[in-house]
Order: sequence, then structure tokens, then C-alpha cells
Amino acid sequence: MKKLLLIIAACLFTFNIQAQVKWESIEQASQAPNTEKKAYFIDFYTSWCGWCKKMDKETFTDPTVIKILNKYYIPVKFNAEGNSEFKWNGIKYNNAATTAGGRPSTHTFARTILGQEMGFPSFGIFTSDKSLQNIIQGYQTSDELIPILWYFASGDYKKYTFDTYLRIFAKEIQPEMNRQLGL
Repeated sequence: MKKLLLIIAACLFTFNIQAQVKWESIEQASQAPNTEKKAYFIDFYTSWCGWCKKMDKETFTDPTVIKILNKYYIPVKFNAEGNSEFKWNGIKYNNAATTAGGRPSTHTFARTILGQEMGFPSFGIFTSDKSLQNIIQGYQTSDELIPILWYFASGDYKKYTFDTYLRIFAKEIQPEMNRQLGL
């Protein structure tokens, strides 16, 4: 009986271990040298954002999303209302302010990057030298996010408009992407 319980426990433990996105904090990403010359994917979230939590549960657990983010990007979680202080691309950012109601204000980094189009979740894709390449706003399913991630990771943004890319993705792009990812 003890052996059976140990086998069941081992199986349950094994099934619970799955690949995850290897998120870094903004402080880690801003200080560590980018020796691999990967692009940065920054997830701008807030603690109260339901769609952010839904993406964490559903989109960022998709095996293809995980593989692309971990292999081709430095994935960064950034609390857009946090109080972290860091330098990004030579500019110092912080957030010591609160709103009149006592809630934290939006971090200066989020305001600078997202501008007037601020909403959560939002995502920034930055080049390896920390220059902003693109902003993605709103909830994304894995099926919506995968072509976006691959568009920039593969360099296909240099060859196609995004509308064209979406039209040819399933037939022409995705098979090669899957091959490269080992899927």
C-alpha cells in the first residue's frame, strides 16, 4: 500500500511540473547585461487587472507561448503601479506618488512607454538594446499572441506587413515556426 501511495504521489508531482515562462523583474532586466542579444517582452500589469490574471492563467501557460518567450525574449513582468526604481535605456524611472484615494499612481515607466493609450494588460516588445519596437494592448489569447511574438522573434517584421503576415501565418509561417521550436 505504501508503494502504491508513493507511486501515485510521484506521478502527481511529475504531472504538476511543467514548463513556465521564466519571468524577470524589471530591476533584473535593467541591470543584467543582455549577452544573448535577445529582445525584451515586458508585461505591464496591475494587481487589480482581471484580464492580466486571465492571461497569466491561460495565455502564458500555453506551451508554444512559453517556448517562444523563453527562447527568443527576455520576458519581464512589470507592475505598472509598483514603486520600483531602475534605469532603462539610460533613463531613470521611479514611482513614489499615490493618487488622492491612496492608491499607487501609474509608474513613470508605464506612462512613458504606453503614453495616452494606457490600459492593462499591455505589452512592450523592445530590441536587445532596450529600444521600443512595438506595443500590444489588451487581452490576448495564445492564438492571438503567438503570431505577434513570432513576427518579431523571427525577424519577419522586416519582410511582411502584419496584415499580410496574419493571412499567411497558418499555412506558410507556422509549420516552420513549429519545426524551429521542436513542436
